[in-house]
Amino acid sequence: MTEALAETERVLRELEPAVERLLERHLATAREWFPHQYVPWSAARDYDGPLDGTAWSPEQTALPQAVQDVLVVNLLTEDNLPSYHFEIATRFGRDGAWGTWVHRWTAEEDRHASVLRAYVHARRVVDPIALENLRMRHVGTGYHSGATTPLHALAYVTVQELATRQAHRNAGTACGDQVGEQLMARIAADENLHMLFYRDLFADALALYPGAALAALADVLEHFEMPGAMIPGFRRRAARIAASGIYNLDVHLEHVVAPLVRALKVTSLAGLGAVGEQAQERLGAHVEQLAERGPELGNCSSAWRP
Repeated sequence: MTEALAETERVLRELEPAVERLLERHLATAREWFPHQYVPWSAARDYDGPLDGTAWSPEQTALPQAVQDVLVVNLLTEDNLPSYHFEIATRFGRDGAWGTWVHRWTAEEDRHASVLRAYVHARRVVDPIALENLRMRHVGTGYHSGATTPLHALAYVTVQELATRQAHRNAGTACGDQVGEQLMARIAADENLHMLFYRDLFADALALYPGAALAALADVLEHFEMPGAMIPGFRRRAARIAASGIYNLDVHLEHVVAPLVRALKVTSLAGLGAVGEQAQERLGAHVEQLAERGPELGNCSSAWRP
């Protein structure tokens, strides 16, 4: 067994009691809901094809372009669940409390793509043929986080779940459709519980490995990009999403980075060692950089690639 593999197994083993505790809390908190109840079926009609319905055309949607963009990005991101499941199952394992969490998370996330697609089709938000072609390309490419250690993987999902929550929530607010807003709020509530699980687990990791965990968080935040960043045409869509204020650098700082820094008490952690102290300085510099870039770059396509 290599030294790196032995370290990975040690980290997972020592964090498993926290996983079990947080899983029990999650199961006690999560509210059951049913995707079919959030879709405006009465507004739907057949498309062209075997059912000989009406072909899609742009004037059929009243949603703003930026909302169309964010719904496509969010949906295609959720579509890549098979790759995400493989990522966390491979990194965290499929046995014990870790495995129970991995499968529960996957089951909950699976609802998001199915209900988003049903909503988008019922409301005729975007061209369904173009959407399916994008799905085939994106899911066919797969996803790899590039996380080098379990601590990096935990840091990434902590940040990503919060960013995803905010993207869904803001999409609902901006869509001008009561049904869409209700649906996005429901999905965001799931993402928030997932974030709380990972954030509090990462807090335990900080207590056990303060220097290494903080360094992992600094690495992730400095190079963070959303898991949908590889969607074809992402940068063009992200630019419009950022310009609309749905998700840009200001949102990323105010609703993702700053809350995590506060909740994890990053600036007041002690006993970090040289690596951890350097990471603490890096995080402080990164927050300052985001604050400076926000007004300048808040409307550019780097909003989800800070």
